[in-house]
Amino acid sequence: MPSGTYEFSTEDFEYLRHGDRGLKLRVFRPRGDGPFPAVIDIHGGAWCNGDLNECKARDEVLAASGLVAIALDFRHAGDGYPTSLIDINYAIRWVKANGPKLGVRADRIGLSGQSSGGHLAMLAAMRPRDPRYVSVALPAGSPTVDATVQCVAMTWPVINPLSRYRHARRARDTASPPAWVGNIPERHDTYWKTEANMAEGNPVLALERGEKVQTPPALWVQGKPDIVHDYRDPESPIDGNEPERFVADYRKAGGSIELLYIDYATRAGNASHDPVTAFLHKQLA
Repeated sequence: MPSGTYEFSTEDFEYLRHGDRGLKLRVFRPRGDGPFPAVIDIHGGAWCNGDLNECKARDEVLAASGLVAIALDFRHAGDGYPTSLIDINYAIRWVKANGPKLGVRADRIGLSGQSSGGHLAMLAAMRPRDPRYVSVALPAGSPTVDATVQCVAMTWPVINPLSRYRHARRARDTASPPAWVGNIPERHDTYWKTEANMAEGNPVLALERGEKVQTPPALWVQGKPDIVHDYRDPESPIDGNEPERFVADYRKAGGSIELLYIDYATRAGNASHDPVTAFLHKQLA
């Protein structure tokens, strides 16, 4: 990681429009001679809540380190799967096509995401050419680019939407439902609509089905203990929790991935920002 701290600026762009609904991204750009490697950052919220403002703290750290950090708004909630992936795939291509304007190296782009955003980042990276995800074309005359990325950094991702849905429902249906369940099952229902969709748009099950996917270098930062993201699926083929299951599947498919456990109580801030920043610099150098 480069020494010193960069000053940076922020600028918003509308990158995509669906009818009268515009979607914007926010670029945190280091000051200095570019172009710089970039990371496109995906917010969480169980596929229903949140917006690009949730990425601010992480993206300021990334920009100060010498990376262009780009936070996205995208369709979610009742828009349903796979709208988020369509918008994210388009955003990756839009950033590559507009690299000179943004000060970005189009050949050095990674993804990051937190919670459900981690799931979306990984799924977008695994399926950069999925016909559904690439269904919105760039404007006529744009450079020919695709949505492949060099790496993915995830912080406590909901990597298996189906198992997490069933995990939350089991807890909800006990005599004394724990507070963490909240409205998680309802948010899954709102976005995914069906368990079949949760199984299809699922990085874990895609690997276990033997789907041919991309496996760029990846990092999973996981707070511990974290019953919401680090639990065992009773239907898992391995005797381990979902992070260990995905790591085993990813490596079996030929991918390189590091699983880093940190203290749950201090997981926000530098405890997660620092390893993510170091990983992205290593992979995007």
